[in-house]
Amino acid sequence: MEIIVIAIVILLAIFFLSGIRIVRPTQRGLIERLGKYRAFSDQGFHWIIPYIDRMIRVNITEQMIDAEEQEIITKDRLNAKVDAQIYYKVHPTEDRVKASQYNVNDYEYQIVNLCKTTLRNIIGNMVYQEVNSERELINDKLTRVLEKEAKPWGIEIVRTEMKDIRPPGDIQNSMNSVIDAENKKKAAIDLAQAMETEADGKRRAVIKEAEGNKQSQILRAQGEATAIETVAKADAEQIKVVNQSVSKYFENRPQLYKKLETAESSLKRNSKYIVPTHQGVVNVISEAAGITPLPMKKGN
Repeated sequence: MEIIVIAIVILLAIFFLSGIRIVRPTQRGLIERLGKYRAFSDQGFHWIIPYIDRMIRVNITEQMIDAEEQEIITKDRLNAKVDAQIYYKVHPTEDRVKASQYNVNDYEYQIVNLCKTTLRNIIGNMVYQEVNSERELINDKLTRVLEKEAKPWGIEIVRTEMKDIRPPGDIQNSMNSVIDAENKKKAAIDLAQAMETEADGKRRAVIKEAEGNKQSQILRAQGEATAIETVAKADAEQIKVVNQSVSKYFENRPQLYKKLETAESSLKRNSKYIVPTHQGVVNVISEAAGITPLPMKKGN
C-alpha cells in the first residue's frame, strides 16, 4: 500500500512539474486547450494542464530578417542586384500577439517575400542612377508598404535598409571610370584653387610692402617738413628778437637810424661815405656791417 501511495505522489509531482511554464520578459504566451485559444500569458510563472493545454511563446523583441539578394530590372533595362534588411517586432498586446500566430502562417517568411515583391515594384519604375542615389527614398517607400501589409499580422515594421545595390560588371566598370575622372577633375580644381590662393597671397604681400614703403616715405617727408617748419619758426623768432632789439636800440635815436639807412643804401650802391669817428652811427655800423671807420686827418 505504501508503494502505491509513493508511486501516486511521484506521478502527481511529475504531472505538476510537467505543467510548469516560465514566460521571460522578452516573450508573451498564448495558451490553447484542446486546440482552442484559452488565455494570454504575460511574463512570469504559469501552470497548464499537461497534454491538454499548450503554450505558444512569442518573441516580442526587435528582430532582423535578410530579404536575400535578388536581381531586379530597372526602368532603363539594367539588371541591378539588390539586397535589403527588415527590422521588425511583434507588438506585445494580446490582440497583436494572437494575430501573429493565427492571422498568418510563418510571418517571417511572409515578410521576406513581401519585401522582395515590393522592391521589384519600386525599383522597376526607376532608372539605375536613381536607384543608386535615392536609397533613403526607396527605404521610406518600402517601410510604408510593409507597415500597411504587416499590421493585420500583428507585426510592427521598425525600419528597412538597402544593404547592397550592385549593377552588372560592365556598368560597374563604366561607373568606376566616371568616378575616377570626377576625382581627377576635383583634384585639378583643388590644385588650381590652391595656386590661385598662393598667387593672391603673394599679390597681397607685395601690396602690403608697397603700402608700407609709401607710408614710410610719407612719414619721412612729414618729418622733414616738420623740421623745416621748426627751423623757419626758429629763424623767424630770431629775426623778431633782432628786430625788437634794433627797434628798442633806435627807439630814441631817429637821427642815428636815418644815418644807418643811408649807410645801408650806400653800401648797396657801392658808394663811399666818410663819417667822423666821433659819431655814434660808426659804432653801430661797425658792429652791424663790419665797417672800419677812417681816421680824420688834420686840416680836413
